[in-house]
Amino acid sequence: MRIVVQRVKQAAVSVDGKEVSRIGPGVCVLVGVGAGDTEADADWLADKLVHLRIFEDSDDRMNLSLLDVGGAALLVSQFTLYGDCRKGRRPSFAGAAGAEEGRRLYSDFVEKVRARGVEVGCGVFQAHMEVEILNDGPVTLIVDTDKK
Repeated sequence: MRIVVQRVKQAAVSVDGKEVSRIGPGVCVLVGVGAGDTEADADWLADKLVHLRIFEDSDDRMNLSLLDVGGAALLVSQFTLYGDCRKGRRPSFAGAAGAEEGRRLYSDFVEKVRARGVEVGCGVFQAHMEVEILNDGPVTLIVDTDKK
């Protein structure tokens, strides 16, 4: 699994012009599920996300986690994180999980983050979404279970 984490002051996702989720301060996370990913990957990634120390403490050092600051997470499925652009001009998505497996592991990841005490907002799996963020920092990180 692969996530792109952006620290935000607020974020929202809309489908067909209707807002489906909104969060205040926290993180907006693009979530990609790769072929061969497992529930263990979702668990490891959820734990990593909620404990990443990317929020400032009183000394302006990134020393606090999502849990420490009581922040929320907007989790947006994004199979294009597995786009391979090395050949040609059109990305190949052969590395992404199939729709059924992707939905199952994305949902599992959402529940694992929620179970760790984080308020979670979600996009709509396989929908065309508009994601609005007010990036804070900016702070943007990529976390990949293949690199653990």
